[in-house]
Amino acid sequence: VSSVLQDDYIPYPRIEDVLEKGGPYPQVILPQFGGYWIEDVEAPAGTPSSSESSFCEEEDGGEGLSPGGGHSYRLECNSTARAYRKHFLGKEHMNYYCSGSSIGNLIMSLKHEDSEGQEFLRIILRSRTKTVHDRISLAGINQLPSVPQIAKVRCSLQVHQGSQLILVYDEHEVNNTFKYGVVYQKFGQTSEEELFGNNEETPAFKEFLSILGDNIELQDFKGFRGGLDVSHGQTGTESVYTVFRQREIMFHVSTKLPFTEGDVQQLQRKRHIGNDIVAAVFQEEATPFVPDMIASNFLHAYVLVQVENPCTEHTTYKVSVTAREDVPPFGPPLPNPAVFKKGPEFRDFLLTKLINAENACYKSDKFAKLEGRTRAALLDNLHDELHRQSQAMMGMGQVGEEDKLENGGHGGLLESFKLCCINLITMSGQKSVMCSAADQLNVTSLQNGLRC
Repeated sequence: VSSVLQDDYIPYPRIEDVLEKGGPYPQVILPQFGGYWIEDVEAPAGTPSSSESSFCEEEDGGEGLSPGGGHSYRLECNSTARAYRKHFLGKEHMNYYCSGSSIGNLIMSLKHEDSEGQEFLRIILRSRTKTVHDRISLAGINQLPSVPQIAKVRCSLQVHQGSQLILVYDEHEVNNTFKYGVVYQKFGQTSEEELFGNNEETPAFKEFLSILGDNIELQDFKGFRGGLDVSHGQTGTESVYTVFRQREIMFHVSTKLPFTEGDVQQLQRKRHIGNDIVAAVFQEEATPFVPDMIASNFLHAYVLVQVENPCTEHTTYKVSVTAREDVPPFGPPLPNPAVFKKGPEFRDFLLTKLINAENACYKSDKFAKLEGRTRAALLDNLHDELHRQSQAMMGMGQVGEEDKLENGGHGGLLESFKLCCINLITMSGQKSVMCSAADQLNVTSLQNGLRC
């Protein structure tokens, strides 16, 4: 049987075989036994975008667009994580919490909105597995009272930090600091030992680094250091750093990290680049790259950049993208042909692509499982802290185990909200509000509107 399976499976050609056949060479080739995808420049524009991502909603109202110029490259991220800050924080709204035996702790934020003569409920519903953000029209819903009516049932209590706790939870996955590897590949290099053994920074490579960011001295550097040593010089004396659209980026440049004589593996360099999630590979000559060339459990995506006519007025960069097969596609899509002139547009494209690549990598199996465990633990901690604050505000002791079991013994998400005594613990105007949701809100009427 194994012989038949072997005959049926045809692996991809080895990089040595590709090089032996001669050029022209593809910029990137798949590993012999697969496991990666290569972005197709023939795909329709707009196709490479993560199916689970939304465009970032920037504070300046730019909706995640690159600033300036005639191009518009969008940052892709989880906009739900920013929804509480954008739509709820500092505005009259209510937060509820409860426990459901079948799905664990739940936390809901609820706000009434008027828009063009219509009434809506904006809802953020948080569970241990996901957060759902939606706006539901109240047209035709007769049983559901408006939020202002609910808010009339209020107690005169001091404002506390419930909203801030929820904000911290929602934004725990919002990342404004990034670190990327930058690897120089010479023609015909096929192993990580060869890649990490490169020490020379050619004029073409220096020109590329200047596009990525500024050359900075590491000693006493005050910005995001990306794990580099800024006190004792153990990771080199300089690096490349930039601030792009309010995000700090530190590059781990292979040729700037310490070179150790006699160390074939160059562990100092691999320790940093091998622990990055995304790396850029610079090719001064047309030569193929294989994404499993660097052995790493963390590197999940590569952006390949091949220069033509370096250090001239006609410098262009050819770009290819490859990622592990469980990483969803990400934008901005490569143009056809995927060749950029040296300049601000290329820089905006490249840095946007790197950020979107990392956000997409977090959805791969390895990182999604880690995020799932972190999310569940943080939600449980948030629920417990909100409950503690709620009890303290009412002058009550901790709820006994019997009460917890009774309140948590109902099945189904919506039934949990309907039947549990859900405590309101947020800012409504200048006062905190506390009430029983079972008496004030028939949440089952939201069933048709809330998409889980």
